[in-house]
Amino acid sequence: MKRERIHLADGRELVYYDHDGAPPRAAEDSRDLPARPAGSELRYDPFLASWVMVAANRQERTYLPPADDCPLCPSRDGKVTEVPASDYGVVVLENRFPALSGESRSTASLTASPTHAYRPGAGRCEVICYSPRHDASLVDLTPSEIALVLAAWTDRTEELSRIEAVEQVFCFENRGVEVGVTLQHPHGQIYAYPFVTPRTSRALASVTDYVRRTGRNLYDDVLAAEREDGARVVVENRSWTAFVPYAARWPYETHLYPRRRVADLTCLDDDARADFPGIYLDLLRRFDALFGGRTPYMSGWHQAPVREGREHLALHLETFTVRRSADKLKYLASSESGMDAFANDIVPESAAARLRELAS
Repeated sequence: MKRERIHLADGRELVYYDHDGAPPRAAEDSRDLPARPAGSELRYDPFLASWVMVAANRQERTYLPPADDCPLCPSRDGKVTEVPASDYGVVVLENRFPALSGESRSTASLTASPTHAYRPGAGRCEVICYSPRHDASLVDLTPSEIALVLAAWTDRTEELSRIEAVEQVFCFENRGVEVGVTLQHPHGQIYAYPFVTPRTSRALASVTDYVRRTGRNLYDDVLAAEREDGARVVVENRSWTAFVPYAARWPYETHLYPRRRVADLTCLDDDARADFPGIYLDLLRRFDALFGGRTPYMSGWHQAPVREGREHLALHLETFTVRRSADKLKYLASSESGMDAFANDIVPESAAARLRELAS
C-alpha cells in the first residue's frame, strides 16, 4: 500500500491511500478557507455514566449538495474540492465539521462539579472516501478496491490509537438519506473517541463477568453456537462467519466475525484480510437484493478500546438496515429512543433465511 500525506488550506490533514505503483496524488489546496472552528466539549451524564459530544459547529455542515458541487469528489476542471488531487484510490481527511478535535490528554481534565462535569472534546473525526466515483457505493467496488479500504481502516486505527487523548476508534458508514446521510458520495467516517463508548463499556462488563463465571470467552462461545446451530448463519468462508444475532434489534442485521478472535483491525492475519473483501461484498449485495435497490444501512467495526479489555473483546463488523419492507422503515419510537428497549418486527431466523436465499 502507498500512502501520501498533505495538509489542506486550513491545516487539516489528508492522507491518500493507493496500491503500490499508483501515480503521485500530492496537489496543493488553493482554497481560501476560514479558520477551523472552535473545539467541541464533552458533557457528562451522571445518570447514565456517559459522555455527550456538544459541537455547535456541526450545525453548519454541508447538507445534500448537488452532484456537481460534491465536496468529496476529486478536484477537476478548475473546481477545487476537499480533495485537491484529480483522482485517488481511497482518501482520508479530517472532518471540516468535527464532533471531536484536539489530541492532548492534558486538556481533558474534569471540572470539579459532580452534577455538571465537562471537558474539552479532544479526539479526532475523519472522513474516508472509498472511491472517486460519485455515483458508486461500497458494493460497486472490486475486491481489490475493498482490500484498499480495509488497509486504510487498519492504518487509521493504528495511527489514531497512538494519539494521547484517544481511548477507542470506530470506523463506520451510513448509506442512504433514510439513516441521515448528508453527502451522497461513497464515504464513511472514523471517530477516535477520548472515552470508551457506552455500548463497548456494557459489552466489556458482560464479557468480563462471563469469563469470571465460566472461564471462557463470550464472543468465542457465541460464534461457536451460531455455527453449530446454523439457523442464523448467512454466509461464511475460511476466515469469516456472518450471522443474524439471536436477539437482533433491527429488521435485517448481520454480525461478521473473524474465525480467529482479535482485538482490532490491526491484529487480523493475512488470510482474514484476503478473505474479507469477498464476503463483505456478498453481504452488501444480499442487503441490496432484499428490496431490489439501494438498501439504506449502517455498518461499523466494533473494536476493543486502546487501553482496556483487549484480552476479552472481539473485533466484529455489525451491519443493519432500518428498512423492514420495501415501503416501510423501522423508526426508533419512544420505547427504543427513550428507554433503549427494542422491539423487532422480524424473527431473526426468518431474516437469516431470507438473506441466505439472496446469494448473488
